[in-house]
Amino acid sequence: MQNTSLVKRTFLGALALIVVLGLLIWGIGLETIQARKVDLLYLGQQHLILVFSSMALALLVGVPSGILLSRPAARRWAEYVMQIFNVGNTLPPLAVLALAMVFIGIGDKPAIIALFLASLLPIVRNTYSGLCGVSPSLIEAANGIGMTKWQRLRQVEIPNAWSVILSGIRIATAINVGTAPLAFLIGASSYGELIFPGIYLNDFPTLILGAAATALFALALDVALAGLGRALSPHTAK
Repeated sequence: MQNTSLVKRTFLGALALIVVLGLLIWGIGLETIQARKVDLLYLGQQHLILVFSSMALALLVGVPSGILLSRPAARRWAEYVMQIFNVGNTLPPLAVLALAMVFIGIGDKPAIIALFLASLLPIVRNTYSGLCGVSPSLIEAANGIGMTKWQRLRQVEIPNAWSVILSGIRIATAINVGTAPLAFLIGASSYGELIFPGIYLNDFPTLILGAAATALFALALDVALAGLGRALSPHTAK
């Protein structure tokens, strides 16, 4: 039953993606897409590098930080510490990019740092909230059968908080993909190389192509993460 539901959802998602692609090709024009095919592939690769590099850093920092803040001894300080991780969201994305450029220079490195900061808070907060929301009865049961703190975290707390943690990762990914085109302004290659020149030159097909490619990229990653969540938590599938 669960496998049938998963196949159905995958089919509907693929069908929706095909419909959207068809509408985009019809709206933008096949000639424009063919003329920009090399740019789309190259900029897609660069966009992917920016997103994956910054998200990898955000996960390496955000998940362990959320786990540490969820421990009973640290919970009283959690909201205060959370404001440090909020720095990438309180400032406008352009300001974060500008600050990164001032301290690091131009190119991919400052863009990755800025995207990392923008993606950090949802991961930390959802990891913290998910772990704090685990039922105390489950914690007591784990302690009752003699689990160590590490075993309890790995076998009880994280599996039960996984859906909340994954929601934070999906939100962070969407923010990251949507912010990455701005990296063009500090010399990093992304789909912004289609969007901003399209704005400057009033080249609307190129502008729409860059925006649509960014949106499809975000949609594809979100579908992939949703599939990963269902695969790792099959009991939540309906």
